[in-house]
Amino acid sequence: MRIGLVVDSACDLPGQYFRDHAITLLPVTVNIGEDVLVDMRNEQETLQFLQSHIAERGAEAETSAFSVQQIRELFLGRLVIDYDYVFCLTTTRTRSPIHENATQASFAILNEYRPIRAAAGHDTPFALRVVDSQNVFAGQGVGAVEAVRLIEGGEGAAKIRARLEYLALHTHAYMVAPDLHYLRARVRKRGDRSVSLMSATLGSALDIKPILHCNRGETGPVAKVKGLGNACERLFRFAGERVRAGLLTPTLCLGYGGELAEMRALPGYEDLREACAAHNVELFETVMGLTGMVNVGKGALVAGFAAEPHTFS
Repeated sequence: MRIGLVVDSACDLPGQYFRDHAITLLPVTVNIGEDVLVDMRNEQETLQFLQSHIAERGAEAETSAFSVQQIRELFLGRLVIDYDYVFCLTTTRTRSPIHENATQASFAILNEYRPIRAAAGHDTPFALRVVDSQNVFAGQGVGAVEAVRLIEGGEGAAKIRARLEYLALHTHAYMVAPDLHYLRARVRKRGDRSVSLMSATLGSALDIKPILHCNRGETGPVAKVKGLGNACERLFRFAGERVRAGLLTPTLCLGYGGELAEMRALPGYEDLREACAAHNVELFETVMGLTGMVNVGKGALVAGFAAEPHTFS
């Protein structure tokens, strides 16, 4: 059985990884004024866009997920021919319409694929499963890496589905947000009142950086640390502790809202890299996707991994 994987472009993994493993992207379009970029996980394009636009006007950005019709056309035009079964792993439904759009599109796809496959010489059924990663950014990357490992290892669709749904419950993403005013502006634009003006003003005045946690589609603060360097070091240290305690997959994903050289120079990074190497955990590092960057701001740091329930410390 030919099994394929589809993710949206908010999934933070290196662009080359998507290309090497034939992962199909559902791109997100970002509009800032008259400037438009379709996020296809090109790190250099993202950095150029960041330098020229996001720092100044990113809070005004509008993001557009792939529509129901666009997803339908992608599948019926190519994927129902190239594969027999496709997993579509999406950003958590609580933060993006991608999951809902893909689910709606799946009904039309499954009703309309047969003559298309028959014309291509395939007389077997096609199947599609939309899976909510229940996470964001580097957190979504954890499930994608596991899906690739299972597909390339020859596992069947039933086992892959069960594994992805299990990991969705146990994947954690932790983020250091560098600019509370920017984050407040973005969440308010999305209709979210979780970052108040008072907390943004006091946090900025005191140089307080929150560490946010996403699991099972819910996002909230778990710590407040004075100073960006200290906050990043604490996140790296905690991620290293989770690696040493044992992860549910041998994968840790990092996404950074800027040049990776900047991230690697942050305090605590080298210790985390060494912990991953010592415990045979593969470390994936990428420039954060444009979708994530416009929503959480330049310089944001996100770490994603799968682990048993725990408390941030």
